[in-house]
Amino acid sequence: MKTPELGPWLQRFFREHLVTQRNVSPATIAAYRDTFRLLLRFLHQTHPGDCFSLPLDVLKANTILRFLDHLEQKRGNSIRTRNARLAALRSFVHYLSDWLGPELPPPVAKLLGIPFKRHAQRLVGFLSRPEIDAILNAADATWTGQRDHLLFLLLYNTGARISEILALRVRDVDLDYRQLQLLGKGRKQRRVPLWPQTQKQLRRWLKDNRYPPDAPLLPNRFGQQMTRAGAAYQLQQLVARASVQLASLKKRRISPHSFRHSTAMALLEANVPQEVIALYLGHEGPKSTHPYVEASLAMKEQALAKVTPPKGKARRFRLGESDLRFLDNL
Repeated sequence: MKTPELGPWLQRFFREHLVTQRNVSPATIAAYRDTFRLLLRFLHQTHPGDCFSLPLDVLKANTILRFLDHLEQKRGNSIRTRNARLAALRSFVHYLSDWLGPELPPPVAKLLGIPFKRHAQRLVGFLSRPEIDAILNAADATWTGQRDHLLFLLLYNTGARISEILALRVRDVDLDYRQLQLLGKGRKQRRVPLWPQTQKQLRRWLKDNRYPPDAPLLPNRFGQQMTRAGAAYQLQQLVARASVQLASLKKRRISPHSFRHSTAMALLEANVPQEVIALYLGHEGPKSTHPYVEASLAMKEQALAKVTPPKGKARRFRLGESDLRFLDNL
């Protein structure tokens, strides 16, 4: 029996399974798309020609392992990224297994045996309140500066993901009830309250620009929705200016997601229950807030202050005359 070709099944996986049957988010589609783009380019090195016409059994476990090593060693991807690429490939093989059954080439099925690589769990990086203030104050009075100031103020106020803020439309702002409506992971909607300061800036922004309801709330200079890369670039410009005034910002890896971590940490250190923080941030459950507990030195210091230290004193070593005679006789 002829082995099925890779191309037709890959197209069915995207068009029928991911889009029509599962209705996954555009972000998931983009992540899976990038995985298979990289894989096909990798396969092209050893299989010149049209990769879509290759048989499915080209997806051998050894080939995929070499591809994953290529991602880490040649492209410099992190272990997290490597695992995300593997997850996309495993999803494709599960789909093939459901449809092909016994016709699935055994070498392809072995791909499911490739384990996810373990990696070190780093402490959550967050910004202190003086660092937040310094970054916001670094924005100038131009249109771009006003937009960036509002963008990062909203990130800190809401604790939202950068994709959630960039996807906001004017209609998602409800200043009468002082809240935003966000669409998060898994298409879960949530409403987040706004500080009076944030409300004031939003009113001024909408009054000055008069965008229609369906327009992006924080567009780029072409009137289109900002990209995550564009937001990250604007943040780096602000951090560079703010670091002149605040040395702690120098040589730090700061991304838009740092504001989400900072909001969570501020809520946690204000003794807000973890269940409420999980709801505020749109987490699946309170367990997702545990990394912030691990990273909070202030909370650990408060916990340590409640424990009485031992009263015993360390005995000081004193060199006696017999010890000196011993050493002298060596």
